[in-house]
Amino acid sequence: MKRIGRTMLRVRCLRGGSRGAEAAHLIGSMLGRAMTGWVQGAFQSYSSSAAAAQPQRALEENAVTEPERQECPVCAYNEWDPLEEVIVGRAENARVPPFTVEVKANTYEKHWPFYQKYGGQSFPEDHLKKAVAEIEEMCNILRMEGVTVQRPEPMDWSFEYNTPDFTSTGMYAAMPRDILMVVGNEIIEAPMAWRSRFFEYRAYRPLIKEYFRKGAKWTTPPKPTMSDELYDQDYPIRTVEDRHKLAAQGKFVTTEHEPCFDAADFIRAGRDLFVQRSQVTNYMGIEWMRRHLAPDYKVHIISFKDPNPMHIDATFNIIGPGLVLSNPDRPCRQVEMFEKAGWTVVKPPTPLIPDDHPLWMSSKWLSMNVLMLDPKRVMCDANEHTIHKMFEHLGIKTIKVNIRHANSLGGGFHCWTTDVRRRGSLESYFH
Repeated sequence: MKRIGRTMLRVRCLRGGSRGAEAAHLIGSMLGRAMTGWVQGAFQSYSSSAAAAQPQRALEENAVTEPERQECPVCAYNEWDPLEEVIVGRAENARVPPFTVEVKANTYEKHWPFYQKYGGQSFPEDHLKKAVAEIEEMCNILRMEGVTVQRPEPMDWSFEYNTPDFTSTGMYAAMPRDILMVVGNEIIEAPMAWRSRFFEYRAYRPLIKEYFRKGAKWTTPPKPTMSDELYDQDYPIRTVEDRHKLAAQGKFVTTEHEPCFDAADFIRAGRDLFVQRSQVTNYMGIEWMRRHLAPDYKVHIISFKDPNPMHIDATFNIIGPGLVLSNPDRPCRQVEMFEKAGWTVVKPPTPLIPDDHPLWMSSKWLSMNVLMLDPKRVMCDANEHTIHKMFEHLGIKTIKVNIRHANSLGGGFHCWTTDVRRRGSLESYFH
C-alpha cells in the first residue's frame, strides 16, 4: 500500500510544465530497471525530491489538507478550568418563535398571548436594542478579563423555510450553549428540537469550519426530520400541576420517534457528563451521545422535580471540581449520589429579579446560570446581591455584569456562551 501511495503522489507531480515532463521521462526509465534493488532505492529517493519540488501544486490538487502542526484551538473538559476562548451569541434580528406545540410546552400560560401575538415577528424593538447593548458590554468585559471572544454571523431569521415535514421561520443565534458543546478537542453540533431552530447552525458554521481547519474534531449528530411524529400533538398542559405530574411520569412533548437533543441539557465534569431527559432532549438523543462518547466519557442521566425541564444549567450547574449549584425549587432526585461521591451541593439563594420583568422563555433562576472564568472567578448578574455573597463565602470573586434584557430572550451567562478553550486536562471528578 505504501508503494501505491507513492505512485499516486508521483502522478500529481507529473501535472505541471517542464518539470512534469522531466519527471515522466525519468520515471519511465526508472520503471524499466525496477527489478533491481539499487534502482528501487533511487526511484524512492527521486519520488521524495519531486514531491518536495512542487509543494504548492500538491496543495492545489488536494481539496482537504492536513492541518498545520499547532496546538488545537478547541479544548475543554469541564465548566470551570481557566477560560481562554469563548463564543458569545447575538441578539441581533432575534425573532419570536411561531407558537407551535413544542414552544407551547416549554412556556408558561401567562406568556402564551405574547407568542400568539408576536410569533414569527421580531421581539419588541426597544427591548431587543437594550439586549444587544448588554451583550456587547459583556463581550468587552470578557476581553478585559483576558478571554478571546468569538461571535456567530449576523443573519436574517425572518425568512420562511419549508422542509418535506414542516414550515417555519427562524429564531436567533443568541444561545450558543444550546447548540454547541465542546468535549475535549471536539465540537458537537446539537440537532436541536424546535423547528424554529432547525437552521440555527448556519450562523456558527464559519467559526466551526475555521476551528476544524486548525485541528478540531467536528461532529454533527443525525439531524431530526422534526416531523409531526416527533411531538405529542395533544400534550395535555393546562396547569403547573399538570406539568409536574407529566414530568414525574416521564412524559414530555418530544417523543422517541428519532434522536433529538439540545446541548444545554448536558453539563461536563471531566470524564463524566450529566444529562436530563427534557422537553427538548429525548432518550434516543441521550443514547446517541452515550455511544458516541464511550469509552472515554460516561453519560449519567439525572432528573429533577421540575414541571418544565429544558436545559440543565439553571437547575444543576457544576462550578468546580466536586462543587455544584443545585436549584432548591427543582431538587435533584439523585442528589445522594453526588453527596456520597464527596461533592459539595450548594443551594443558591432565591433570585431577586422583579416579577414584572419579562422572562418569555426562562425562569428567574437564571441567577444561577453563571459562567466560570476559572475556579476563583465567576461572571454573574450584577443585580443579584445575595448570590454575590454566596460566591464570596465560597472564596470566588464575582465579575458583575447586567444582562437583564438579554435574560428575557431565554438565557443567562452560561446560555449566552459556549466555552471553546479552557486550560486544563482530562480528569475524573466523580467516583
